[in-house]
Amino acid sequence: MSTENTATSDLDFNTASAKRHRNIRALKDKLASGGIAFGGISVIVAILLIFFYLLYEVAPLFESASIEPWQKNGQEIAPYTVPGDGKTLYLTMEEQTEIALRVTDLGQLVFFNSRNGNVIKTETANIPEGATVSSFALASEYSGIFALGYSNGQAQVFKHKYRSTYPDGVRVITPEVEYPLGSELIQVSDSPLELLAINGEEEEWTLIGGQAANIAATEVSLTENLITEEVEADTNRITLPNMNIPAEKLLLMPDRRWMMISGEGGKLGIVDMQADGGPKVTQLIETTKNKITSFELLIGGNSLLISDDKGVTSQWFLVRNEKGEWLMRQIRSFENGTSPISSISIEHRRKGFVTVSDQGVIDFYSTTASRNSLTAAVAQGNVDMIALSPRSNALLVEQDGKLALWAVHNEHPEISWSALWEKVWYEGYQEPEYTWQSSASTNDFEPKYSLMPLAFGTLKAAFYAMLLGTPLAICGAIYTAYFMVPSMRRKVKPFIELMEALPTVILGFLAGLWLAPFMEVNLAGIFVTLLVVPAAIIAFAYAWACAPKTLRYLVPDGWDAALLIPVVIIATMFSFWVAPGLEQALFGTEMRYWVTQELGIPYDQRNALVVGIAMGFAVIPTIFSITEDAIFAVPKHLSYGSLALGATPWQTLVRVVMPTASPGIFSAVMIGMGRAVGETMIVLMATGNTPIMDVNIFEGMRTLAANIAVEMPESEVGSTHFRILFLAAFVLFLFTFFVNTVAEVVRQRLRKKYGSL
Repeated sequence: MSTENTATSDLDFNTASAKRHRNIRALKDKLASGGIAFGGISVIVAILLIFFYLLYEVAPLFESASIEPWQKNGQEIAPYTVPGDGKTLYLTMEEQTEIALRVTDLGQLVFFNSRNGNVIKTETANIPEGATVSSFALASEYSGIFALGYSNGQAQVFKHKYRSTYPDGVRVITPEVEYPLGSELIQVSDSPLELLAINGEEEEWTLIGGQAANIAATEVSLTENLITEEVEADTNRITLPNMNIPAEKLLLMPDRRWMMISGEGGKLGIVDMQADGGPKVTQLIETTKNKITSFELLIGGNSLLISDDKGVTSQWFLVRNEKGEWLMRQIRSFENGTSPISSISIEHRRKGFVTVSDQGVIDFYSTTASRNSLTAAVAQGNVDMIALSPRSNALLVEQDGKLALWAVHNEHPEISWSALWEKVWYEGYQEPEYTWQSSASTNDFEPKYSLMPLAFGTLKAAFYAMLLGTPLAICGAIYTAYFMVPSMRRKVKPFIELMEALPTVILGFLAGLWLAPFMEVNLAGIFVTLLVVPAAIIAFAYAWACAPKTLRYLVPDGWDAALLIPVVIIATMFSFWVAPGLEQALFGTEMRYWVTQELGIPYDQRNALVVGIAMGFAVIPTIFSITEDAIFAVPKHLSYGSLALGATPWQTLVRVVMPTASPGIFSAVMIGMGRAVGETMIVLMATGNTPIMDVNIFEGMRTLAANIAVEMPESEVGSTHFRILFLAAFVLFLFTFFVNTVAEVVRQRLRKKYGSL
C-alpha cells in the first residue's frame, strides 16, 4: 500500500470537532432558511393586512341601507297619538332626534318628545282676528325658517332652533321659536294666501303669495336699530303680471330671482323676478303628462324635485343655453313603480330625498349618485306625512293620527359606480363632467367624488416622468455596463445610485420653488436645449471619430465619454443664449404667451412638464441601477462568442445582450413606473394640484397619492370623504398589484424565451 493511500485512509471525518462543525453549520443553515422564510412570509402577511385593512375601511361605502322601528332598551317604540290639534302642515326633528316639531293649520307649533309624543312646549301663532291659516311655506330644512300664510293676505315668519345645556352633566335640549323677520305680520297680498313661498338670506327676504290667479310679492329688508338693537323690517310690494298659469304651488330659489309655479296638467312655469321691465314668465314646460303630487326644492335651493301620481320623481335645474339664457332642464328621473307618490322629505345636509307612495312604501334616493339606496314598507296604505332628521338617521311617519319613529341606516348614499367613475351632471354645471371637489364653505354643497381626474392625473404624471426618465436611464445603463471601461464604471455607477438617496421632498421643493419659475421664464430655452444638446452630442461624436489618432490616443481608452460633459454644458448654455432671439423671430413674444394666446393652450407655472423633469430625475437611479445590473450580468461567453462569429459590438448588444437582459430591463421599467405612480411629494409641490383631466403638458394635475396626502388630515373619521380617500388608496394598491403581476408574467415569459441563450 502506498503512502498516499495510507494517508487518505487515516483521515477521520467523524471526530468530535468535525461533528460539532457540521452541527453548527447545519444549525446556521436552518436558522438562515427559517429567517428567510419568516421574512418572506412576513412581507406577504403585511401586504395582505394592508389589503384587508383598506378593504375594511372601504366596505362600508357599499353597505346596503336599512330601516327598522326605533328601539329603546331593546324594545320597539310603539306608534303614539299625534300631539296637538288640527291638520299637520309641517313635521321635522332636531339634530339628536329627541324633539320633534309639528306645525298645524290652527297655528300651533307643538314641540314634543319624538320617542313617546309627550308635549314639551307649545306656541301659537299670532293669527289675526277673523283670519285662518291658509298656507305654509318652508325656506329650507337646514335654516329652520318657515312662514304661515293667513286668509287676510298677511304672513308671519318663524324659525325653530334648539339650545343644549348640561346641568349636572346631563344634556337638556330646549326648543325655541324666533321671528327672523320680526314679530309683526307682513302684508303679502290683498287676497287670501292660499299659496305662499319664502326665501332669502341674512337681511334680504322675499315672500310671494296669493290665490291661483292673483299672486303678489313683498320684499323685506332687515335693519338693526342702533339704539334699541331691535331688528326692523322694511317692506316693498312688487307688482306681478298675470302669469296665466293656474298655480297649485309656489317655490322661490334662495337668490330670490327665480320663482317656480306648478300648475294643472303637469305644467311648470319659470318666472324671472329680476328681468328687465319687471318679473316675467321665461319658460312654460310640461314636466309630466300626469298630475304633480309633490313639488319641492332640494337642499341648496338650486334643484327642483317633481313627483307625479305614476311614481316618478324628476330632478330639474337651470342650465344656460348657447345664447346665454337660463332654461330649466330635466337632469334625471327616479322611478319607484306605478304607485302615486303622496309625500316627499328632503335631506337636511345631503343631496338626497325620501318619497312615500300611497301604499306606504318609502324610497331613499341620492341625486348625485342617481340611485335608489333603499325601498321598504313602513305603513299599510296612504301616509299623511314623513320627516327626516337632520342627520338622516331617523324617519318620522304620520298616518291616521298616529306617529311612528323609524331608525335609518343610510351612511353613504351618494356613492355609486357612476358617481366614482362616470360623468355626473352636478348642480350649476352646463353638462356632465368628471369632477373631484370634496368640500366647500357652504353646508348645501354637493360633494363631487369622481376618482377619474385623480386616476388620470396619476397616469399623466407617471407617463411624463417615464417619458423623460426611461430612455435616459436605459441608454445610460447600456453604455455603463457594456461600453464603459471598468475603472470609469466604478465611479459612475455609485454616483448615479447615490442620487436615489436624495429625499423626494427636496426634489419637490426645488421643482416648485426654483424649476417651475425658471421654466416659465425660459420655456423656449428648454425646448431649444432638447434639440441642440442631442445634435451637439452627435456632431461631437462624429468629429471625435474623424479626429487624428494621435489626438484620440491622448485620452485613455474608454474615458472619451467624459468629454461629453463640457459638450453638454456648452450646448445648454448656447441654447439658453439663443432662445430669446428665436422667440422674437418665431413668435414675436415670449413662447408661453404665444402658446396661450395663439394656440389657446392654458399655461400654468407648475405643470406636467415640471413634474416630468423632477420625477424623471427621481426614477432614473432606480431604472438605471437595475438595468445596468441586468446587462452587466449577461454571461461574457455569450457576447464573446457573438463577436468571435463576426458580429459587431452593436449587433451583439441588440441581438444577444439586450434579449438576454430583457427580463431585468422590463422589471426595472415596471419598478420605476411603480415609483412614479406612487410618488407623492414631488407631485404635491411641483404642480398646481388641480384635479383636472387634460393631456396638456403645460397644465398640472392631482394624483391619487397627492390627494390622499392633502385631504386625509382634514377628513372626518368615518365620513364618506374619509372612506373615499381609503378607496383611492385601495385603487392605487390594486393598480400597483396589477402592474407588478403583469410585469412578473412578462418577465417570466422573457426569461423562458431567452434563457436558452
